[in-house]
Amino acid sequence: MSQEKPTASPFNRSAQHDAKRAAILSQAAKLFNYKGSRATTLQDIAATLGLTKTSLYYYVKTKEELIYQCYMAALQHHLRQMDAIEEQYDSPLERTRAFFLSSFDNWLAAQEGRGPHIAALLEIASLKGPHRKEVEASYIAMFKRLRQYLRDGVADGSLRPMECTAATRAIIGSVDWVFSWLHKVERNRVQETAEQAFDVLCRGLYAGRGDYRPASPAVTTPVSQYVHGFDREEQNRLKQQAFYKAGTWFFNKQGFNGTSLDEIAEHLNVSKGAFYYHIKNKEDLLYSCYTYSQDAIERIYDEATALPGSGLEKVAHSCRQVFHLQNSEEGPLIRYNTITALPMKRRREILERTDASSARFGSFIRQGIDDGSVREVDVKIAQQLIAGAINASMEIGLWRRVDDLDSAAYDYFDIFLNGLLPRE
Repeated sequence: MSQEKPTASPFNRSAQHDAKRAAILSQAAKLFNYKGSRATTLQDIAATLGLTKTSLYYYVKTKEELIYQCYMAALQHHLRQMDAIEEQYDSPLERTRAFFLSSFDNWLAAQEGRGPHIAALLEIASLKGPHRKEVEASYIAMFKRLRQYLRDGVADGSLRPMECTAATRAIIGSVDWVFSWLHKVERNRVQETAEQAFDVLCRGLYAGRGDYRPASPAVTTPVSQYVHGFDREEQNRLKQQAFYKAGTWFFNKQGFNGTSLDEIAEHLNVSKGAFYYHIKNKEDLLYSCYTYSQDAIERIYDEATALPGSGLEKVAHSCRQVFHLQNSEEGPLIRYNTITALPMKRRREILERTDASSARFGSFIRQGIDDGSVREVDVKIAQQLIAGAINASMEIGLWRRVDDLDSAAYDYFDIFLNGLLPRE
């Protein structure tokens, strides 16, 4: 009786083709995550694999096609992991835990050569037409499955009542952010770090009994100031502010490659000449959008620092203020999805300032531990989880109905304050 050849046979051309394609997607994902799609060329990818550019064209024709394939490979990887999780676990909590921890193991597996590099889904907005629709459909499928874990847990009482759509968005924001900070952790501590991160998610920051609920609305509305018509300096500042706000919106929505300066000028109803008088080029605008957002966040932290009250109150105030800024006419803040479009020198400058700002937020958590309002947690892990969620908090109205921004902010950060598990 004849036997089929094993798929791993060196003579199996289909298996060889699939293996080579997988290697290309893994290497492309690694370079896109580190250098960004803008700075990575097909020649770069070919060279690191020892291929000619012509050989690479056999598998992929354009960079957009490669980005699309990387994102689909990443989402298919996540969805296959969810298939395995659902087969292995019945408990909603165990399913949520396994999904959360898988992001840490995916990163570690790539570093150790046990698995492929998984593309961070940073520039879905820059894809066009059918590519974007297909990637978004797979992303939404992943989102809905995780949300169902939470809904099932709330229904059976293993998880505390929560607004599951907001909580799902916050969790995915946290795990999407892992690639940006896990390289700072020693490899032999990655699994321990993952467990500590999930403990923050399970039990929240609040050290007291019952649910923590901020006493009063945190949102403050900026007061519009009268600008004298002859105050040219202030007029120019307001124009630049309008450019940065519009640029941020377009970069967040369409990615760096998909954003056109002419389109922004048209959106603001200004002539191209007037626009280019203030804005030199697209890279400069992106850099200015980052510094504009960082200035805004630092003002919020200054305000929180000056407030009386516990460390946890300062954490909650900061989160809600940033959320409001992200989702009001005063925002949005820049999403770090476009950070890899900046050259390395500017990127380092932005990230160093971001780290310093995150440390300020971490100081509120540390103050809470000292004053007893926050339980003992690893401060750096907690601040990174919340930073990832903040980065993903823009346009929450696309995911759920928002009647009141402050209430939506509470729903969004609830799991970081009170956790997933029922409280005593």
